[in-house]
This record gives sequence, structure tokens and C-alpha cells, in this order.
Amino acid sequence: MDHDELIRVRAEYDARMRRDARPDSAGARVERAGAVVRQTAPADGWNCVLWSDLGEGDADADAEIAAQVAHYRARGVGEFEWKLYDHDRPEDLGERLRAAGFVAEPPETLMVGRTADLAELPVEPPEGITLRAVTDEAGVDLMMAAHAGAFGTERPRLRHQILTLLREKPETIAAVVAMAGDTPVSAARMEMRPGTPFAGLWGGGTIPGWRGRGIYRLLVAHRARIAAGLGIPYLQVDASDDSRPILERLGFGVLGVTTPYLYTTGA
Repeated sequence: MDHDELIRVRAEYDARMRRDARPDSAGARVERAGAVVRQTAPADGWNCVLWSDLGEGDADADAEIAAQVAHYRARGVGEFEWKLYDHDRPEDLGERLRAAGFVAEPPETLMVGRTADLAELPVEPPEGITLRAVTDEAGVDLMMAAHAGAFGTERPRLRHQILTLLREKPETIAAVVAMAGDTPVSAARMEMRPGTPFAGLWGGGTIPGWRGRGIYRLLVAHRARIAAGLGIPYLQVDASDDSRPILERLGFGVLGVTTPYLYTTGA
């Protein structure tokens, strides 16, 4: 994508996936509150400020931040996220969030690729690898085993999230596990919002010993083919430093940088 197309796509992403966002689970709701759009979910869901437009030098920015803290604390949410993008206003919003008690997580690169192009990638499974679609609890447990092997952490909240989507909104998720015989070595998912032009790619970490064999690329291509069949024009990734160069080689372009700011309410 050239610069002009990336700017256009970023504006569409902001409008469709942030400002006019839809809930990511049946128990969540998205609402406009003043100059922000936020999602409020049960305690085991994703609670987050998705979009804001506070204006350059807005004297009320600190008050708006305090209002969101009060909102989530009043609902007994122990932790919530303010998802900040590097083109959000005001320019010092990150500094204001830190001053209010938020803690910045590692930044990620917001990347997007054309689904039609990615679906044409000539990728075959490495020798000894098969793909298994995830449709039930047993499949989700294989995903969690692959994630634990790749990242070294257990993620019970993610397990709950995926199970909930499969049960309540199966049309919004496509998940897959790469298997070496009976061993899960990598797992990934694609989350979709019907009626929007973007699908998000998540996961793809691979356990040591199977890295560098093309499994990550395989999982991107697999999900791209699913998205192409559904008529979704763009795939979006919040890319780590490890995955960004792979995605750039596959044809993804950079829309910007996003940093999760986390706040613990003490509720």
C-alpha cells in the first residue's frame, strides 16, 4: 500500500473499529461517553477505552481520564485498558495517562494487509504439521497449551473469552491449532465484526523447536483464505517486534503504533 492508501485505511479503521466499535462479546456493551468510546464488560471480559478525541491542549483531558477511572471503579472492574494510538489527541495523552496512574505496556505496531493478496500466498504446511480448526472446549485447551508453550504464561481470561465467542457468537471467530502429531505447537485466531471491513489476527506464537519453519506464515495465509471467503477486505494485526518484519515481508503496511495503558482500580 502507498502512503495515501494507508492514511485512508487508517481513517476507516478509526471510524469503523474504534469510534463506531461493536461489543466483542455478548455480555459487553460499547457506549459513547463524552469525548471517549469505551467498552464495559463483566469482570472477566475486556474493559477498555477504545477511542478518544480530547483535542490538542484540551484542559478537560485530565477530567475525562478521571471520569473513566471512576466509571470502571464504580462497576467493580479491577483493571481496564486505555488503548492509545500514536495519532490520538492530545499529543501528550500518554503522559497524562501515566500521571493519572496508568502503566504502559509494550507498544505494538498497528498493521493492515489486503485480504485478497494474502489469501494468494503460496504456503504449504511444513512437514509433520497439520491444522485443526477449533470449534469446542477440547480445541480451546489445545490452543491454550500451544500459547503456554510459546509464551510461557497461562491465560485463563483468554480461554474464557474464546469459549464465550464460540458459544455465543461463533460467526465472529475462526480459531486454528497447528499440530505436530498429537502436540499443539502453535495456535491463532481471527476475530471478525460482521458488517465491518476489518478482521483482526491474534496469536501465532510457536513453541521452541518449531520456530523458523513457516508456521506463522501458514497461519496468516490460512486465516486470510477464510476472510476472503467471507468478503472481508482487510486483515489487521497489533504486531510485536518479532512479528512485524514477517508481516512486512508478507505485504502488511504500517498504520501506526498502539500502546495499551493499564489501570488497576483496586475494586
